[in-house]
Amino acid sequence: MEAAISRRDLLWRLGGGLGGIALAHLLGREGLLAADGVSQARRTGFPDGLHHPAKVRRVIQLFMNGGVSQVDTFDYKPELSRRHGEPFRPGSHVEAPTSTPGTLMRSPFTFRRYGECGRWVSSVFPHLAGWVDDLGFLMALTSKTNVHGPASFLMNTGFLMPGFPCLGAWLSYGLGSLGDNLPTFVVLPDPRGLPYNNKGNFTAGFLPMLHQGTILEAGSPRPIPDLLPPPSARFITPSSRQAGLELLARMNRRHAQRHEGDDRLESRIAAYELAARMQQAAPEALDLERETPATRALYGLDDEATADFGRRCLLARRLLERGVRFVQVWSGAGGPSKNWDNHSAIPTELPEIARTVDRPIAALLRDLKARGLFEDTLVVWCTEFGRMPFTQGATGRDHNGGTSVAWLAGAGIRGGAAWGRSDDWGWKAEAGATTCHDLHATILHLMGIDHQRLTFRHNGIDRRLTDVHGHVIDELLAQPTASAAATRTGVGS
Repeated sequence: MEAAISRRDLLWRLGGGLGGIALAHLLGREGLLAADGVSQARRTGFPDGLHHPAKVRRVIQLFMNGGVSQVDTFDYKPELSRRHGEPFRPGSHVEAPTSTPGTLMRSPFTFRRYGECGRWVSSVFPHLAGWVDDLGFLMALTSKTNVHGPASFLMNTGFLMPGFPCLGAWLSYGLGSLGDNLPTFVVLPDPRGLPYNNKGNFTAGFLPMLHQGTILEAGSPRPIPDLLPPPSARFITPSSRQAGLELLARMNRRHAQRHEGDDRLESRIAAYELAARMQQAAPEALDLERETPATRALYGLDDEATADFGRRCLLARRLLERGVRFVQVWSGAGGPSKNWDNHSAIPTELPEIARTVDRPIAALLRDLKARGLFEDTLVVWCTEFGRMPFTQGATGRDHNGGTSVAWLAGAGIRGGAAWGRSDDWGWKAEAGATTCHDLHATILHLMGIDHQRLTFRHNGIDRRLTDVHGHVIDELLAQPTASAAATRTGVGS
């Protein structure tokens, strides 16, 4: 007499091959396979959210890797011009992480006020400057560290150490997918290389692996490696592929019988299911030639300097339209050059990298508005930390965890608002200081999630993205929460 089998194994025996995959997938979406170890049914509810009505349906995060100099972009400091070349003596100990502190250095770029809100923006962002009335700024975003690796982990996962799920993975776990044929969480890294921590920034950590980021190489002829057989593999025919899938199904059945409740198998099967569907959906989604010449020109695809980042911003918009919930677009690879880590020469290094993103980001905002996506999409621009007000070498700036700038735009954000203020030198947060935990709590809130209630039990601890920290930044919200921060100190700058 044959031993008892699980319901998932029964489905494989009844359906077999791709039929079994499809049936298991459909039942999984309805939560009918939960007894066999599926973590949870995917949820697509909007605008209901998870804990309260959501303002945001989807997110694009633009991560500027390397540490953007806030005093040379969005945080205008006249005091640096007045005291240019003087020793920096703020009345307390001054320490630079990788150099000997130099003298105070004014920004080499011209600052002007823009928009009805009067936001100061430097000349390195001429296109973004026209959008300040749609952006909500965090002017005193702090970090616990001024080392790239831990700071990047912190901004992505809420923790300084590796092994914790990133924001995109938490959103995938909490809200599930918006569609069936593309990943929930997509990462578009800089083609020059992965950022600091490499793929650790996109990890699902201890969450089921199906929630990790799917990396697309936007500039490659094959953006998704191994999605389809290579042209040279002529021996792979429809019949041989079907035979391979059936063999894989048998192997999965044996594994499931030996390891009941192993969610790694569930995640692997989900990845195979998604890959099968992506073979049909991904080529169309990734084909930018389907866009009009005017749209391609808007994003700067006709300019060598902006073509790469513009291509990835345009691809991010296409992915959102087709059901991807969270897209992360990176500017800058890890390493000493070709990113925002401007240790050597702010006057030459910063304009070069800023030019690559300025026009494409402005185009993304314009395009989202024109297509009605701005009403339920959140755009987040951030970096891992800021830079010092004094020189490193002749005209560079060292890392600074004391203050940096981030901005948000789109659904639920009060355009033209600002929260926080750094001191007169742009050295440390002076009022309204915020952290990555506050930023994460705000993003989750806009997506209908209470950051204190989205948890996952791991090693006896109810873990969450914001650890034991974080509050929603009401000052940037179009509709503040019921518990607005009347008692908190801080000033919009």
